[in-house]
Order: sequence, then C-alpha cells, then structure tokens
Amino acid sequence: MKHYLQFSDFTADEYAYLFARTATIKRKFKSYEKYHPLVDRTLAMIFEKASTRTRVSFEAGMGQLGGTVVNLTSTDSQLGRSESIEDTARVISRMTDIVMIRTFGQERIERFAAHSRVPVINGLTNEFHPCQIMADLFTYIEHRGAIAGKVVTWVGDGNNMANTWLQAADLLGFTVHVSTPSGYEVDEKLAFGGRQPRAGCYKIFKDPTQACQGADLVTTDVWTSMGYEAENEARRKAFAADWCVDGKMMAVARPDALFMHCLPAHRGEEVSAEVIDGPQSVVWDEAENRMHVQKAIMEYLLLGRVSELP
Repeated sequence: MKHYLQFSDFTADEYAYLFARTATIKRKFKSYEKYHPLVDRTLAMIFEKASTRTRVSFEAGMGQLGGTVVNLTSTDSQLGRSESIEDTARVISRMTDIVMIRTFGQERIERFAAHSRVPVINGLTNEFHPCQIMADLFTYIEHRGAIAGKVVTWVGDGNNMANTWLQAADLLGFTVHVSTPSGYEVDEKLAFGGRQPRAGCYKIFKDPTQACQGADLVTTDVWTSMGYEAENEARRKAFAADWCVDGKMMAVARPDALFMHCLPAHRGEEVSAEVIDGPQSVVWDEAENRMHVQKAIMEYLLLGRVSELP
C-alpha cells in the first residue's frame, strides 16, 4: 500500500506512468467513453480547510471512475477534537477504500496515514500541494512536451506550492527559479526533507523579473494562503512592490512561455489581468487537469499499474 503525501513519494518512473495514464483517462472523458475501474470503491474526503477545486475535482473524478464519495468537514467529523487523529484514521479506513485529506499541518496527514489501512492522498497542507503540481506538470506536457531541462519560474510566497515545485524539479530534471520577498523565502530544509537536492535544480533571485528571463513557464499564487489571514496586511506591503506577474515579466520569458496559477486568483495583486486572461495563460486547462491527474492517482493507489495504455 502506498500513500501520496508529498510529491517525492513517487519516483520519476511512476510519474512517467501517471502522466501517460492521465492522458488516457482524460481522452476517455472527452470522448464520453464510460470507464468505471473503481466501481464499488468509496473515497472519503476530509476537509479541515475549505475548498472549491479540490472538492469538485475529487468528487467528480471518483464518480467518473464509477466510485462513490463520502464528504466530511471539520464540523461533520471528530477528527482531532473529541477523537484522536489516529482513532479516526482507524475507523474511516475500515469503512472506505481511499482517503483524501485537505488540512493544515503536514504532521496531521502523516499521523492519519500512519494509522490508515487504505491509501491516503494529500489534497493540500500548509507545507505541500502535490496534486496541484502534478496537474501543472501534466498541463505543461500537454502544451509543450517534456518538462526535463526546462525552466520554471516561481514568483511570490515561498509556500506549499513553492516547496512542491522544488521537489518536482529535483526529481524530474528541470530547474526552478524562485523569487520571493525578504522574509517569505522557501524553506529548503523542509522542501527537501533535509536531503541534498540535485545540483542546479533551483536558483534564488532577488529580482522577480530577472527570475523570469528565459523561463518556459511562469507561475505564482496568492500572496496570503489560507490559514495566514492574520498576516494579510503585512504581506500586501511586502509583495505589492514587485511580486505581481505582469506583461513585463512575461516579455522576458521565452516567447512560447506559459503562465499558470493554481487559483483562486486576485487580478491586480499577484497577477495582472492581461497575463491571467492573456494568450499565454493556461489556468483553465490547469484547473481541469486537477481532476484528471487525481483520477490517475486514485486508480494507481487502488489498482496499481494497469495494462490499458494508448
């Protein structure tokens, strides 16, 4: 049994399989071909953080694979309140086949997984967002081909998305240019789990425009992630001067560079309207692809590798 708690939980070979599998599953969806490999399987979704895309993508995806979904929020369950995380994991994993959790600290999902009898998927924690980065990578591959050897620029907060981009670059052979305001840097020790990363997998830039030079993909996120609302005003002051992805930044990237954002987006803050609504933006493909990569992840965790490939 495997869990998917951070991007580094899968190998490069597993990702090659999963990207191919995602393409097949998406093609079936687009051609209205019924595909129900997870019939009679149940996904439990536990939300301690609110969600739009995570809930819709997992719930719709599981339904498209023939399975059913149980949705639990912090008000619906005893998780970490009158019942320990460990006991909740023991109970839920006896009644369902796979669990997705969207929560705060990474240690919460790790404690749950350690006592679960079924696979657990990270739908987002403060530290990592592996399903989103997998969707972003699949979107890039769809539009431009292999990601190995390319340059991805991260502009903004050194948050769970940035941490996960670093893991992906280390594993899949591309480079991340990271530019954050002072005080909001990526925690490299956290991102790599104390391991020594591959040489050249990331570079730090004080100037976000310089970080965008020659990039194949430019991506960002909101200045204030969920759970950090108390820092909102301080973050606005720190980010407002330079960390809005605009036309000038995209102009120094490669002519065929793509723009991505995990959403929700605040036009005029972390990204200008001309960029997110412009011709280089693939944010809507990126959002849809959350559903397709998560279907591939659930299929893989429950059934292993299937022989039905293109």
